[in-house]
Amino acid sequence: MRLISLVAGGCLAGLSIAPALAQPVSAEAEIRGALTQWVADFNAGRADKVCGIYAPSLRADVRGVPERDFDAHCKLLHEVLGDPSRSFSLKLALKDVVAERDMAAVRLVWTLTTRDNATGQASTAEKQGLDIFGKGSDGAWRILRFMNYEQP
Repeated sequence: MRLISLVAGGCLAGLSIAPALAQPVSAEAEIRGALTQWVADFNAGRADKVCGIYAPSLRADVRGVPERDFDAHCKLLHEVLGDPSRSFSLKLALKDVVAERDMAAVRLVWTLTTRDNATGQASTAEKQGLDIFGKGSDGAWRILRFMNYEQP
């Protein structure tokens, strides 16, 4: 009888934990995951994947460069990643993610190391950024707007 009680108690405990395990992933976790995957895709040179994080209504604002829309930004990413004369290593430091309903703001710092493959010379730039994400009708978080500026 005691064994039955232990088994039944274990099953009930498992049932009470199951809803906790089935909790939906937080917006912050989804966005962190999307950015982590984007960095992995960029560093692996997967040009076919890197534009998936951007919404079609994207506006990109980078100091010293004209504002870019989705098409211009994706074209630039494909050109950069397709350039055999250079290689890139991108690191991401997330400062914070603030999400409310279907919008989120993400403060981050990008560190990009660019290496000239012929000479081996490398340069590193650090940029602080702000990304605005929106949750699409398909449930995916995508970047609607972003700004980044080199650190002084």
